[in-house]
Amino acid sequence: MTTIYKVLAPLSLVLPLHPAWGMEEDGYDLWLRYRALGGAAKTHVAARAKSIVHPADPSLTTQAAIAELHRGLTGMLGASPKLARKIDDGALVLATPASMPKLKTLGLPLASLGGEGYLLRAMKIDGKKVTLVAANTDIGLLYGTYAWLRAALTRRDLGKLDEVSVPKVQLRMLNHWDNLDRTVERGYAGESIWDWWALPDVKDARYVDYARANASLGINAASLNNVNSKKEILTAPWIAKAAAVADVLRPYGIKVYLSVRWSAPVELEELQTADPLDAKVGAWWKKKADEIYAAIPDFGGFVVKANSEGQPGPHDYQRTHADGANMLAEALAPHGGLVLWRAFVYSQHNTEDRAKQAYSDFIPLDGKFLPNVLVQVKNGPIDFQPREPFHPMFGAMPKTPLLIEFQITKEYLGFATHIAYLGDMYEEVLEADTYRKGPGSTVAKVIDGRLHGNALTGMSGVANIGSSRTWSGSHFDQANWYAFGRLAWDPEASAKDFAKEWAAQTFSSDPKVVNAVTDILMRSREAVVDYMTPLGLHHIMDTGHHHGPGPWVSTLKRPEWNPTYYHQAGRDGIGFDRTKTGSNAIAQYAPELERALSDPRTTPEKFLLWFHRLPWDYKMRSGRTLWAEMVHRYDAGVAAAADLRKRWSRLKPVIDPRRHEEVAALLVVQEQEAKWWRDACIAYFQSVSGLKMPAGTKAPPLSVDEYRKKHFPYAPGRG
Repeated sequence: MTTIYKVLAPLSLVLPLHPAWGMEEDGYDLWLRYRALGGAAKTHVAARAKSIVHPADPSLTTQAAIAELHRGLTGMLGASPKLARKIDDGALVLATPASMPKLKTLGLPLASLGGEGYLLRAMKIDGKKVTLVAANTDIGLLYGTYAWLRAALTRRDLGKLDEVSVPKVQLRMLNHWDNLDRTVERGYAGESIWDWWALPDVKDARYVDYARANASLGINAASLNNVNSKKEILTAPWIAKAAAVADVLRPYGIKVYLSVRWSAPVELEELQTADPLDAKVGAWWKKKADEIYAAIPDFGGFVVKANSEGQPGPHDYQRTHADGANMLAEALAPHGGLVLWRAFVYSQHNTEDRAKQAYSDFIPLDGKFLPNVLVQVKNGPIDFQPREPFHPMFGAMPKTPLLIEFQITKEYLGFATHIAYLGDMYEEVLEADTYRKGPGSTVAKVIDGRLHGNALTGMSGVANIGSSRTWSGSHFDQANWYAFGRLAWDPEASAKDFAKEWAAQTFSSDPKVVNAVTDILMRSREAVVDYMTPLGLHHIMDTGHHHGPGPWVSTLKRPEWNPTYYHQAGRDGIGFDRTKTGSNAIAQYAPELERALSDPRTTPEKFLLWFHRLPWDYKMRSGRTLWAEMVHRYDAGVAAAADLRKRWSRLKPVIDPRRHEEVAALLVVQEQEAKWWRDACIAYFQSVSGLKMPAGTKAPPLSVDEYRKKHFPYAPGRG
């Protein structure tokens, strides 16, 4: 094989080798832009990639790595790289111990790499100066290839590379809340990328670009359909469609999962019951698992939402979540499949504080799940709010592997319109200390298995991906997909470092641009928290679509759907009492945290109204009253939104025109909506408290009744 075209022949139908360089920037290329380098940067990269030496008879996965190098180097250097079998100075060498036995004699830490890790090292082999990309497997080579390209794009010194990287979490997964009609629940980037109607016969080339982007981050799993699942996904035609997607994703190390509906055997009219302890039900699921694995040999398993928000589940038959999960686990176990059983449960029949219900349901079941079950827990105890304390289940189930679930799509943070970098949120949760085994028992150590010695580990994110050319509905929302993937690989890494990486690859590697874009990202989420839900307020958005403020909503049939349930504002104060005098949710945390959270003076102010109901004149650490501090935070949020717009405006000379203009337009909307949030919330809280505006602050321009009249029946994301 002397040309890259021969090497890549098996992928030629699905892998576009020649992106249209020079076209107007529209965001489609994500962080894999590979734009032309100049001057010293070009010379530096060219010197380290004079040729590519790869394994003989490369697998599809290794071919994908070679294709990515071809794409990247052609874009950066303006010429196709040379493929070679002989190692010369300046070669970029892709090798495993199987393809190059010599690796075993070079003193490399290959054993530590496991099945997915990689090594990058500038070194000498046979007296030649080369850059080695080594791994034990082909997928490790692919991950290492992306790491080398990332190093080149972010201006690292390629001549001094010496990096060993191994994922700390086994399952790194995107959950698509995509429906079978291509609508996306809580999706703000257009239709689903899965063209179910055309599948399995037509495989959109976009699926390959999706796989490339995920592999570049180390994401190795994708659940294709909404957790509010439909029975049809388990029928033969739809299994064939999922199999077609799996065929495209497989070379990139991505396994396909499906969300399944608990009552499917009944709704498909094949059984009279879905009772997990009925032998016929277990047999039905075993037969279904066999059918799926016949079509998708490396199928990952099932994601299950059961007995939550009206979804059917084992409680319908007076069975436990463990009964339900284990029945499915037995069906999948012969094939090596996993059950991801979601712990997002609350019921209109349960009057307990919604924040407590998942803990109450699942903690008694610790140790009762089969080994191939992961309990999937949202990062906080309510629902992907702009800020939440970590979920008390983390650290409290030592005998059960817990998979953390983040939301990448911004259901509660301004959809795709507002800039809100969620890497900061993920890091805040992951570094939180559970104290379950003393100080330092962080959520990250629960997730990666170190705290309790769990071998099965995972991290999932609700995808923000759609048919939009930007993939995520806006350019900056791509950073959340990026940060999620990188933190799933290493939950103890720095969200700021990943913001810098993303900025350098997405806009420019010029340090001034990188620093300016990173600064915008790192300021953005706190701005959103301040103008939406300061001081621990939560779930005060408008109903249904979750767009805009709605702290006045109080008439929904389920109490916990109403914002008034969460803030409980009145003449005498505001906040949710979760201490011993209230719901006592603090008792679900370790004693060290329970003690700290029991007193408002030792509760972090960012969570103050989450855990305490306080009088409006409560004295804050700033010296202001609670009311004055709340208004101050809302004002700070609006000012921060305006500052983000100004900071982006200053980058106009160094960002391509189309993307700069598109981001600038959204920042104008963000500033306007920040003011709307501020004014509507203050107007409402002022109306229930009877308080005057603090000195030096502006009153809302409209009455609370005028803000109430705003309705958005066609807001996106309702699926």
